[in-house]
Amino acid sequence: MKTSTKALNSMIASAFILTMGATTIGSSQAHAASKEKCYGVVKAGKNGCGDAAGKHSCEGQAAIDGSGQEWISLPKGACAKIVGGSVKPFAGTEAPMKKEGMMKKDG
Repeated sequence: MKTSTKALNSMIASAFILTMGATTIGSSQAHAASKEKCYGVVKAGKNGCGDAAGKHSCEGQAAIDGSGQEWISLPKGACAKIVGGSVKPFAGTEAPMKKEGMMKKDG
């Protein structure tokens, strides 16, 4: 094979790889844009990557169920439909109540 043919094939292959990489990055960004972090609904050991407090940086490291510092990725809007879910981290294992009508009743 001639040197010029090898160079042309190399350029075509490089262009293809760059195009595929850009497509993958674009689709993962679109996927990420349709997701949100949901805090307070994770079972121990089932969290997404890291925690809000910076105590660890790996998935699967949640020590307790329902920690307000641990999150999982959910479709946007889904977290608001889950009891105990919050799109913002919080202390403890009980999400702050947003509306007076949602306050816990004693008894």
